[in-house]
Order: sequence, then structure tokens, then C-alpha cells
Amino acid sequence: MNNEKIKVRVTETRQSLDVVVLSKRPDRIEVVLGEGAHSVRCVLTPTRTAAAYAGSAMGREIVYERSRAQVQADVDQLNPQLRKSSRP
Repeated sequence: MNNEKIKVRVTETRQSLDVVVLSKRPDRIEVVLGEGAHSVRCVLTPTRTAAAYAGSAMGREIVYERSRAQVQADVDQLNPQLRKSSRP
């Protein structure tokens, strides 16, 4: 199984973490911090300016520093069929 990992930053400590992506869409990214019994799920949503994604895990704010347009391009690259809508 090939899990996608992204690098997020904890705003309080400026520490970078590699987290596993559960699902990635332009409107939200679901990630898992940690492994095993001590793992924590977190939902990252676009910031007001759409310049980054932010969320909270265990009272700490984490930020994924990619724009909504960049994430859309990542999603399109991974699965080009999602781009083609079946609706007229």
C-alpha cells in the first residue's frame, strides 16, 4: 500500500511533521498524525485567502503550506478522470 505523505508545520513550535493523507480534495484534506494507538485524525481546510490549509489536532494548529489551486492540480494529476464531470 502506497500512502501519500505531506509535510505540515505546527504553528506554535514551527516544527515540521510528515503526516499520512487519508483523503485529499480541494475543499478539505484529511490526515493522520502519529501511528498506531496514539494516532490522531485531523481535517485541514483552506484558509480564508486559499493560500494554505489549516486545522487543529490536540489543541495545536497545523498548517499545510500549499494553495488550493496547487492541491487541485495535485488531485488532477493523481486521477485525471475526476476532472471530467458526468453532468452536462
